[in-house]
Amino acid sequence: MYLEQEQLYTIGIPSVYEDLCTRMDQLQSDYTAVERSRLHVENALQTDTPHYGINTGFGYLKHVKIPSDQLAQLQHNLLLSHAVGVGEWIPKPICRLMLQLKVHALGQGYSGVSLQTFKRLLLLERHDLIPAIPRQGSVGASGDLAPLAHMALPLIGHGFFWDKEGVEVLPADEVLAHQGIPPISLQAKDGLALINGTQMMAAYGVFVLEKALRYLTIADILAAMSLEALQGSIKPFDERIHRLRPHAGQIRVAGNIRTLLLDSEILEAHRNCGKVQDPYSLRCVPQVHGASRDSINHAVSVLQTEINSVTDNPLVLEDGDIISGGHFHGQPLALAFDLASIALAELGSISERRTYLLLEGHDGLPTLLMHETGINSGFMIPQYTAAALVSENKVLCHPSSVDSIPTSLGQEDHVSMGSIGAQKMLQVMHNLEHILAVELFTASQALDFRKPLKPGKGVAIAHDHIRSVVPHGESDYYFKDDLNKCKEVITSGSLLDSVLTELTDLH
Repeated sequence: MYLEQEQLYTIGIPSVYEDLCTRMDQLQSDYTAVERSRLHVENALQTDTPHYGINTGFGYLKHVKIPSDQLAQLQHNLLLSHAVGVGEWIPKPICRLMLQLKVHALGQGYSGVSLQTFKRLLLLERHDLIPAIPRQGSVGASGDLAPLAHMALPLIGHGFFWDKEGVEVLPADEVLAHQGIPPISLQAKDGLALINGTQMMAAYGVFVLEKALRYLTIADILAAMSLEALQGSIKPFDERIHRLRPHAGQIRVAGNIRTLLLDSEILEAHRNCGKVQDPYSLRCVPQVHGASRDSINHAVSVLQTEINSVTDNPLVLEDGDIISGGHFHGQPLALAFDLASIALAELGSISERRTYLLLEGHDGLPTLLMHETGINSGFMIPQYTAAALVSENKVLCHPSSVDSIPTSLGQEDHVSMGSIGAQKMLQVMHNLEHILAVELFTASQALDFRKPLKPGKGVAIAHDHIRSVVPHGESDYYFKDDLNKCKEVITSGSLLDSVLTELTDLH
């Protein structure tokens, strides 16, 4: 699903990487919005009116007025005190997205950040100085406070950067000294603008959903391969019946399967075999894959809105009003990501069931997809791996968004836990990649036994592609290397690209 750019600030999924880089280039020379909002903050500081986080304390300490000569120290202390994340490092690509999304949000000119701080963020992004950020510590409201504090620490000479390869983390002060970049002194509102927002959750969402949109179609390709190998019926994909239950995703999936099976000799050979109905994992592919497709597209729509929004607090409006609100609350993403995780897990669940069917010896296929079993275990154990990952995904899909633990001495009495949901979504997706790889590995083996009959055009393209990197298995061998190759053709997009090149009607 490619989303159109409606205005300058709009970033689309899945082209978000390119769009963000373009946006960074634009912001290098256009600071108008940032300077306008900063002027409003400077004017507000000339009055005695309390403005949350600008001349007051934070959270429970919102009523504490801060003297003007301590406002810079207030922001400095904010980063140090909030940078208490724990756990493994967030992967470098997601850290980069966090930085880019933060710059994108601040650049819209409703946060009042100082131009010095804004330019320094741009400098880090331009020089691939990507802050290293622990993944645990956000409750998904008041912004992703701890992760974003870690992201901002290098501005003041603390924290860590990723190395160029994204393998090791390096002390930020040493990297900055080597680059000849001195730390900066934060000004009023800077620290708060840096750590308020949903950029951690959103970055995970961009990273996962950009891939998920491709995996939806890959799952359709694998289902078509399994359907052909199992000599399933094409009747459940008839366009006429799907008009009677016109869910968009269901219609799209049924159309994909029909396109993939065009000119199938296998279908023709068993068209009048008398089989009445296939198991659900074959017959209900449009309904199951389609529901996941609709759910992922919903999550993309929510994320599209979020990454083009301002999730700071307080907000600095065009007329100079500074208003506290709740845009930092991650509930929209939390609910969408829980749904997306379930949608991805279901793609894996039905894929594993098709893998199981392929091993049972249906319609002339050898049991476990090898002729000499006993001495050979055949394709028995890859299905175990898929089953284990499906089970793990079921546990991971317990919704994070239904939980809430009050923080800040009760001031923040309902939180989204969207950051936890975002991280689980990433793990569910990684598990799905392996589950789909098992089906690809297994369905390709099964299709070999249908020769000399040819499968549908799309299935044949996919089968030829995997056979160019993974051979047919005659006896037991070290499967793992070939399973990794199957996963690579899925995650790299090469399998999808090879099919899409030939089949322009595939979605």
